Amino acid sequence: MKAAGGLRELKKRRTRAALIDAALDLFLSRGYEKTTIDEIVAAVEVSQRTFFRYFAAKEDIILGVVADLDARIVEELRARPADEPPVTALLAALRSVLRLVEPGDTVELERMRRLRQVLETNPSLIAAQHARHQVTARILAAELALRMGPGGGVCGPADLRPRLLASMFYVAVRVGFEDCAYREVFDSAEVVTRVEEAVAEALGALREDWARGPGCP
Repeated sequence: MKAAGGLRELKKRRTRAALIDAALDLFLSRGYEKTTIDEIVAAVEVSQRTFFRYFAAKEDIILGVVADLDARIVEELRARPADEPPVTALLAALRSVLRLVEPGDTVELERMRRLRQVLETNPSLIAAQHARHQVTARILAAELALRMGPGGGVCGPADLRPRLLASMFYVAVRVGFEDCAYREVFDSAEVVTRVEEAVAEALGALREDWARGPGCP
């Protein structure tokens, strides 16, 4: 039974990867907007029903990776020491997540490169990515508010600092990725380095007493 379950999971992973690779081929050759789900499933020789087992919509082929990274950032932030300064914790959480995608086999790295190429050059996907980041930014803000809580200077729900810090963080992440796309930098290791530098540059400009909070008036 375990062997059968393992084979099913392997088949699912292979089918999902095949759908992603076929979609990326079509997105890069025909354009994201012009590619249909019918064309994607035809390339893999599966049904639309099979496609929707893995993806709710065409954009989820690309943005599912974004959602996974966002969820990991939140998890990593929650795992950081409670007494760690907010900016330090955010940078460490980002670094932990980005370093997960740097190593790996050449097939996965090439898939990530092509996926970023599609994402960063398509306006509708960029807009959808921003919308998803806004949702995660609210979750991050709640986590930062706890970290900046009693003794940290946050004076309650009206304090904007946690929300501002979370939003600044995601703006810096986006600028880092967009700069890589503009410069046609798709090497995974270099993308990781450039995004980290963009976030460190943005958050490093904050005063420590602002991020931690000097106390309530």
